[in-house]
Amino acid sequence: MALHLTKVAFGVDSLESFVARWRDREGLPPYELTTRYLPKRHEEIGGQGSLFWILKHQLVARSPIVGFGEADGGRVSILLDPRLILVAGRPKRAHQGWRYLEAADAPADLGEGAELDAAMPAALIGKLSALALI
Repeated sequence: MALHLTKVAFGVDSLESFVARWRDREGLPPYELTTRYLPKRHEEIGGQGSLFWILKHQLVARSPIVGFGEADGGRVSILLDPRLILVAGRPKRAHQGWRYLEAADAPADLGEGAELDAAMPAALIGKLSALALI
């Protein structure tokens, strides 16, 4: 079973704007997210885990983790696939940095394989998540 990470989508005010930001990254090389320390359990994450994004105290989307690398200044980069996959909203408290998420606790993708062009518009998903209906 894969191990995942969670992180707050900082500076994002709505799911719609978050989806729009990631839509611009489609077709680009992996996105590099830098952090101070390599996750201790990075080997368990490997190429099978994802980074789940928290927006307004909800897990709303995930980005597959491609791998880990080195960044400038002795920092670590978490390489993310430029795809953003929407997931069924699940409550999750905000936190600093990243935290681990076991595969059994991870929310399911919206509509099998649903990505940016999900059946529901991002704005509607955001509103339903805010109401804790999805």
